[in-house]
Amino acid sequence: MSEQIPAPGRGRAAPLVATRRQRAMLSFGVLAALLLAIWLFADILTPFVLAGCVAYFLDPLATRMTRLGMPRSLAAVLLVILMVLAVLLALLLLYPLIVSQMAVLLTALPSYVTSITATLRELLDRLQEAAGPDVVGPRLRELILAQVGAMVSWLGTAATRLIGGGLALFNVFTLAIVTPVMSFYLLRDWPSMMARIESWMPRRSASTLRQLARDIDRVLSAWLRGQMLCCLILCVYYAVALTAIGLDLGLTVGLMSGILSFIPYVGSMTGLVLSVLLAVGQWGDWNGVVWVLAIFFTGQAVEGYIIYPRLLGDRVHLHAVWVIFALFAGGVAFGFLGVLLAVPIAAAMGVLARYWLRRYLESPLYLDPPRTGM
Repeated sequence: MSEQIPAPGRGRAAPLVATRRQRAMLSFGVLAALLLAIWLFADILTPFVLAGCVAYFLDPLATRMTRLGMPRSLAAVLLVILMVLAVLLALLLLYPLIVSQMAVLLTALPSYVTSITATLRELLDRLQEAAGPDVVGPRLRELILAQVGAMVSWLGTAATRLIGGGLALFNVFTLAIVTPVMSFYLLRDWPSMMARIESWMPRRSASTLRQLARDIDRVLSAWLRGQMLCCLILCVYYAVALTAIGLDLGLTVGLMSGILSFIPYVGSMTGLVLSVLLAVGQWGDWNGVVWVLAIFFTGQAVEGYIIYPRLLGDRVHLHAVWVIFALFAGGVAFGFLGVLLAVPIAAAMGVLARYWLRRYLESPLYLDPPRTGM
């Protein structure tokens, strides 16, 4: 029952109506509380946010299993167990292979640096013959060769340290225990939580907020599920193709390229550069480079013209530049937690921006006719 106050000059009561200032204060207060919570608890939020992502991703499957007659709790348990088993299987199968490839890289790194330097020296000699010594002088050649050798050595040692101690970057207990448990509870109670949140919406704006939430869910779910499938397909393709041509670290570079492809263009470009350097270092000629270029150009064509349109299509209104900016901004601000939150926040901001743009194009601010005189 709504609170009532006596109307001025009348005996009967009138319903209490919120002012525009109160509504604005509520909106800014909720936003400020969320930002403050993220800032205060950023160090411990990662497993909970990761569990929320897992629950959001698995919710459609749990809903289908519930419609088939399975209790929601049992469906949540089965899906979380399958997810944990899939992750453990991937770690058990892939991690030893990647570590062994890192050992190969450390052993062969000096010869790789020598081979890359020799190939680059030959390329600079040809460039000097074509452009003349005034453009490519001896000092410039030596500087380029020294910097390239140092960069390749640093990349090799940094990669081995990162992958060899990668598990130390995360709290193993929280990822192995807290995340699956929280995923189960969130997945089990997802419909009731969404209904509870919907019941808290201001009645005046409930229909608009509900439509905005549906639009955000449509964009986010299409991007998340489509991008994960796209990453999985590219991981398998690049890993198999690079291993098939005999590249020593083809499995590691291929998996990394597929995983990083959720950042538009970054995954493919990173994998291409590393594969070209490794091919030159391993074979010392340009034949391997041609195979690497063919693999990555084919992968980009398949991704751009087959995988991306079929899995995502026109349902995702997230521009590549906006996604890249959101991921890097989130990573700089909150690290891995910011990366997890970047795309949901970017999707929400995109939907809100389009909503306010439609409001603006329908408002007198836009539709007022131009002035015809002074």
